[in-house]
Amino acid sequence: MRRFPVTLFLLAALGLVVASCGGDGDGGAQPTPTEIDLTGVTLEAAAVWVQPEQGRFEMVLDAFEQRTGATVNFTSTGDDIAAVLRPRIEQGSPPDVAILPQPALLRAFAEEGRLIAIDDFISDELSANYSEDAAALGVADGTTYGIWFKAANKSTVWYNTALFEDAGVTPPADWDGLVQAAETIRDSGVTPLSVGGADGWTLTDWFENVYLQVAGSDTYDQLTAHEIPWTDATVTTALETLAELWKPGLISGNPLQIDFNNSVTRTFADAPQAALVYEGDFVAGVISGDTNAVVGEDADFFPFPSIDGASPSVVGGGDMAVLMRDTPGGRALLEYLATPEAAEIWIAEGGFLSPMRTVDLSSYPDEITRRVAEGLATAEQVRFDMSDLAPPAFGSTTGAGMWKLFQDFLRDPSDIQGIQQQLEAAAARAYG
Repeated sequence: MRRFPVTLFLLAALGLVVASCGGDGDGGAQPTPTEIDLTGVTLEAAAVWVQPEQGRFEMVLDAFEQRTGATVNFTSTGDDIAAVLRPRIEQGSPPDVAILPQPALLRAFAEEGRLIAIDDFISDELSANYSEDAAALGVADGTTYGIWFKAANKSTVWYNTALFEDAGVTPPADWDGLVQAAETIRDSGVTPLSVGGADGWTLTDWFENVYLQVAGSDTYDQLTAHEIPWTDATVTTALETLAELWKPGLISGNPLQIDFNNSVTRTFADAPQAALVYEGDFVAGVISGDTNAVVGEDADFFPFPSIDGASPSVVGGGDMAVLMRDTPGGRALLEYLATPEAAEIWIAEGGFLSPMRTVDLSSYPDEITRRVAEGLATAEQVRFDMSDLAPPAFGSTTGAGMWKLFQDFLRDPSDIQGIQQQLEAAAARAYG
């Protein structure tokens, strides 16, 4: 399959398809994406992915081509997809479909009128394959613009099985159990917790998981949109909860000098310096790639513990597929990406989680990944990473906003009111 930017031939080809694929006026059901004949149609899909992710996504595109007759050209934008897409949008030549790594970018493009609303042709796939919360992640101002295609489950806690066994502890079911397990591990002579505080995003992920559970999804949305202040009592409760675990004696080393990768490797090294580390399902890749530990044997995970009986909750991340040109090929591809068939192609190759509840869990290549995927698909509350939804100046800037202030809180978790006031001041500046 060729991979190059779409050419002017697309305009003529799409004109033919519009004529041949238009409705017959009888109000009947529309054909599924695998039933549409797109022979002779060329379209473009763009995403940040490079190898090996690029090759695996191209396998999905290959299957779409085989089923429809279309030709799909893939463009890898590199990490800063907005910098690539914006000039092309201004020039009138965006890709048909783009895969955006941040919902905030989806919302920004939607507000600027750069995306095509997809409610009228994809609602059946969304209602059949996604939970209400997962489908809502593609909505901006009440209109659906995207589908959640590739997911990350950022509500997993990874532990060194030997150290847990030596301390006589088992994976806890709730927050109180986690605190008690950490104290028991400490008393056994091992510092329990590894935290990659040098990367501020790991700390916002901690907060988001706690906050979703103590405040609930609606209030989580309100704080994300800055409709309530960071001085709200729900934030106080979340910070007080975090402070139960973020304290001397429970955290290994100087966490502000330990980045994410090192927080994982020091937990699963041959001479481990901690018994557990919190972060998303991608921790497994670091364990396998950078340590001698075997995932599923030396390393395992448990879901982020429930707090005060909260419903099963997941903070997610991942990539949203959007339509940037209203073309039959683009519509069909977006519909296809919203089906389990498309997801299961990549799942079989590894390195992929789907948020679809209808994906066959047996298609995942190992038991650990199946459990991670099941937790995401069956969670009663699912929300996207709050810092990814916030203005970058507040949510995702090194040395500023949430990243810096949660590092300050990790350094001194006793000053809860002070950190709340600083968070509110930074949010007020960023949200305007």
